[in-house]
Amino acid sequence: MNNMEKRNQTTFPGFLLLGLTEDPKLQPVFVSLFFSIYLITILGNLLIILISISDAHLHTPMYLFLSNLSLNDICLSTSTIPKMLVNIKENSQSITYKGCLTQMSFVLIFCGMENCLLAVMAYDRYIAICHPLRYTVIMEPCFCVLLILLSLLISVVDTLMHSLMVLRLSFCTHLEISNFICELPQILKLACSDTLIDNILIYLSACIFTGIPISGIVFSYVHIISSILRMSSLEGKHKAFTTCGSHLSVVSLFYGTAFGVYITSIIMDSSRNTAVASVMYSVVPQMLNPFIYSLRNRDMKEAMGKFFSRMASFL
Repeated sequence: MNNMEKRNQTTFPGFLLLGLTEDPKLQPVFVSLFFSIYLITILGNLLIILISISDAHLHTPMYLFLSNLSLNDICLSTSTIPKMLVNIKENSQSITYKGCLTQMSFVLIFCGMENCLLAVMAYDRYIAICHPLRYTVIMEPCFCVLLILLSLLISVVDTLMHSLMVLRLSFCTHLEISNFICELPQILKLACSDTLIDNILIYLSACIFTGIPISGIVFSYVHIISSILRMSSLEGKHKAFTTCGSHLSVVSLFYGTAFGVYITSIIMDSSRNTAVASVMYSVVPQMLNPFIYSLRNRDMKEAMGKFFSRMASFL
């Protein structure tokens, strides 16, 4: 085993990413599709960030968190799609051991960050609707920045634990990952050494680092809905629902795709379904988030109109 571990850290060749399909006729289609998705994701989220910075009316905690969510979505997409496009273009499935672990770590960090940011945004809406008079006192700039940094710290600590556990594993001859990215569960399946501790850590981590943010989101929206129903003004109810609608849509999209498709893939026990599941939670929400916030948010639509007007007059 010592020789194998030494081989694992020195001459280990790496893994093979099987991707979404092995049909050569579909490869150009996937290149065009995912390049378009990546381009839309980058431009859409970058536009959200620029508008939030340029419009003084959007210099609020809600849009500070939204800008960081958009930046996180750009980083998550960048950690997955470009490598897949390069592999398809070069007709290669290989990824080095270090490259695979690096990609796995980035995916874990940015998925964890998204998870935490969605919980922070839910808390922001909870304070805005349930405690409006104390909103500016509670959600002061320093506290908002602290929440973002805490989200990043939690994500990094969680990722570091998993990465260190993976580094101690040995790998044998079966190097094929039935996916287009290096995911932690897929890597553990290829290990020759005992992965019991790793699997226990995954479940504990999911309960703590995913369970607590989800519980926070549920707690926030239970109180938000309760406060909205107690409002006597229809206009106030509509404004409150509109304020939360975009965030609730993003939450539903992220967790719905992640849980729904993964449950389906487990039931059907198909490696192809696992790859589709990865696309659904690591690619699709990041592309759609800017559209959700720009189309369902009145303030964002107005700011976007002003932004494009200024750009048109400048050109």
